[in-house]
Amino acid sequence: MATCAVCYGVMGPSEAVFTSECSHVFHLSCVSGRSACPSCSRSWFHTPTFTPSGYTSYSALRPQPARMPSLYHAAPSPSACASCQGWIGGGVSASFTSECQHAFHLACVTGCFCPVCSTFWAYSVSSHVSRTNPPSHYTPPHLQFPAVYDDDEPLDTPAPRAAAPPLEDWDLVNDDAADGGGKLVLDTHCEHAVVLRGKTHDNFVVLVHAKAPGAATESAATAAADEPRSPLDLVTVLDVSGSMTGSKIALLKKSMEFVIDQLGPADRLSVVSFSTDARRVIPLTRMSDAGNVRAKGAVQLLKAGGGTNILKGLTEAAKVLGGRRHRNAVASVILLSDGQDTYNLGNSGGYYPYDSVSQPKNYRDLVPLPLLGGEGSRPTPIHTFGFGTDNDACAMHSIAEETGGTYSFIENQAVVQDSFAQCIGGLLSVAVQEAWISVDCVHPDVRIQAVKTGRYKSSVQAYGRKASVDVGELYAEEERRFLLMVQIPKAGCEDDVTQLMKVTCTYRDTATGQVVTVAGEDVAVQRPLDVAKDDQKPNMEVAREKFRVEATVDIAAARAAAERGDHAEAARILDRRQKALLPELSGDARCEALVQDLRELSARVATRQEYEKTGRGCLLSGLSSHVQQRAASALMVGAMAHPEVEGMTGRCSASSGRGGGGYGGGGGVGYGGGGGGYGGGGGGYYGVGACPPTAGFGAAAAYATPAMHRMVGASRVNREQQQPKKSKSGSMFAPKNE
Repeated sequence: MATCAVCYGVMGPSEAVFTSECSHVFHLSCVSGRSACPSCSRSWFHTPTFTPSGYTSYSALRPQPARMPSLYHAAPSPSACASCQGWIGGGVSASFTSECQHAFHLACVTGCFCPVCSTFWAYSVSSHVSRTNPPSHYTPPHLQFPAVYDDDEPLDTPAPRAAAPPLEDWDLVNDDAADGGGKLVLDTHCEHAVVLRGKTHDNFVVLVHAKAPGAATESAATAAADEPRSPLDLVTVLDVSGSMTGSKIALLKKSMEFVIDQLGPADRLSVVSFSTDARRVIPLTRMSDAGNVRAKGAVQLLKAGGGTNILKGLTEAAKVLGGRRHRNAVASVILLSDGQDTYNLGNSGGYYPYDSVSQPKNYRDLVPLPLLGGEGSRPTPIHTFGFGTDNDACAMHSIAEETGGTYSFIENQAVVQDSFAQCIGGLLSVAVQEAWISVDCVHPDVRIQAVKTGRYKSSVQAYGRKASVDVGELYAEEERRFLLMVQIPKAGCEDDVTQLMKVTCTYRDTATGQVVTVAGEDVAVQRPLDVAKDDQKPNMEVAREKFRVEATVDIAAARAAAERGDHAEAARILDRRQKALLPELSGDARCEALVQDLRELSARVATRQEYEKTGRGCLLSGLSSHVQQRAASALMVGAMAHPEVEGMTGRCSASSGRGGGGYGGGGGVGYGGGGGGYGGGGGGYYGVGACPPTAGFGAAAAYATPAMHRMVGASRVNREQQQPKKSKSGSMFAPKNE
């Protein structure tokens, strides 16, 4: 049930509702006469006016305040206007839903009675234009329903599974019965194993840890395509504006050829290119032998020229995915751009006064409605890649954030293929969908006070007795960690143990289509009369996650300081977090990698020049990784190196020496270097002591899954095979930074 974004009152089933262009919902009396959103301050194209009509067929709207503000205001499902039959809802234009539950564009209705059923309303509706210039992509309401492409190639599989039934109708499979690569593992860790019996403990931290099932085959020699997985529908949206001329578009074509080669015959690909306008280069096509040839041929014909219109490119992608007659279980969009949208964000005479501090750019306008999802449907993830230092990092990060994708910043353009490879490795290994974690308190006086989940939607219900987290999709062996802040009551004289909570996770296995439920062990703490000093030591898993969460908050704070021009404060915030590392964590490899990342970011926000060049992209890529706990690339030229990440043997880790690090650092573990993994043993891909001229960020690399690492390894092999040998001594040229 929706809540008003002004008074936080609950919208009753027979109450009229106003939905703004920015998708916030309001009681009519809370928003009448306003020309800007009271929630997000965005100026509206239409100013709504609602005045009491005097009719009493429906009671006057008197919103009742809710007990607690809702953090999420769900946008209504897109539908048709009852007057003009045009597209309605989801943020394109303001809409009005009457007491009789008919929906209209705000501009399509006036007066106090319904033009459909003639019911008299409690409020008279009117509106006037509050802006002189509409958005550059604004169209009249009756023309807003988009065309779609319905010529996708049929699946090379049996008929697709039916849509998932509602949760209460799921026929749950016992966790031991789930097949297709095992089952999700769910466990918990308490901040302390013991809590004094005679004291109440507030904000006691419980860590919930979920790990997706792995692929059936773990051998590094086994290709990812041979592992059982769910096929993918992928749309790549590629910038071919004038700034992509030359080496950039040549590197993009090579990268796309690599991506095409990794897709199997059950996967489908559509390619969209955009500049001033956008076009679908190929329809959604199965990557059979014939489809592979067709896709590569189409990519090779791409030519650069014109401006940058990201919205049109993503609109084509929405039409491809929205019109599908057949659907694979996994669908995603990849967006690559090297510049700023010059048509939809006020950069060329658009209608937003963006030079004003009070009117920031609304990057959500760049995402077409169908890709944003709605009530009852999830957004389509858009994984964005900022190509070079001139990309609009804020726009690309916002597009990814709005849809649940990741943002990768690629300063070193020569390795764009590796960044694509990491993303594709994840998309081709989706093991879990619709994951939902539920927490139920056991002891009657235990209360959940808060849930720390990053970007994942969570809620606390039943006065703190229950909590839930909407996890969504997980790649094979991908992990998520969430912190619960719990209030523990005093224990009775005879109570040696306090049972805190039960944790369960329900999800759909993508390989089998089965819905599985798993349960973690019951969470409990010992309640002695006295606590020994050794028992006061914090749990290392919890302490590590708390430090990561706190560091993520500080990265966001440093970004805010840098954006307002206070670069010294931005650097101080990051430096303070480095020094706040607990002594117990000083030897922890992951925490040390995070400290090194903070040190690197501090240097990149210290001056306006460096921040504009690389700092913003690095910060936003790091935020994208940490708030989602999913790997995103920040591939830099000459970045600092990072210590090896614990447990990454055979994968990717950083190395020592400036200019190394990232994937395949010289001398490290991972793909290059003498420590094993892809190309391990004899110096890897780059020869003894050699390093590729790129580096990533060590802490974010910990989120990368085995499938991602294998794909990046294959990308490096592919790139090396295209480079001439320097000499017969075994040393090879690193790829040129063209």
